[in-house]
Amino acid sequence: MGITTKDIVSLSHARAKLTELCDEVREKGNEKLITKNGGSCAALIDADRLDYYHRLEREHIHLGLLEEAIKGLTDLKGGKTLSLAQLKSRHGR
Repeated sequence: MGITTKDIVSLSHARAKLTELCDEVREKGNEKLITKNGGSCAALIDADRLDYYHRLEREHIHLGLLEEAIKGLTDLKGGKTLSLAQLKSRHGR
């Protein structure tokens, strides 16, 4: 679901209507973009959705790590390795 103009609220409006905005976010699943001096500064989203976003982020990180592990195993299998001396000389240590 995208953000529409009715989902953009100023910080002063959010401060005055926080309870109502929280109810709308929770009940309708809307997200609110809060602005300060004309620029975005925060978002108001349902807590369950935030938890879902965090789980997606962790899954994305884990998938990236798995891809790197597979690449490393493929390099190892293909003989693309360095000795400790080669590694040290390459990185100046």
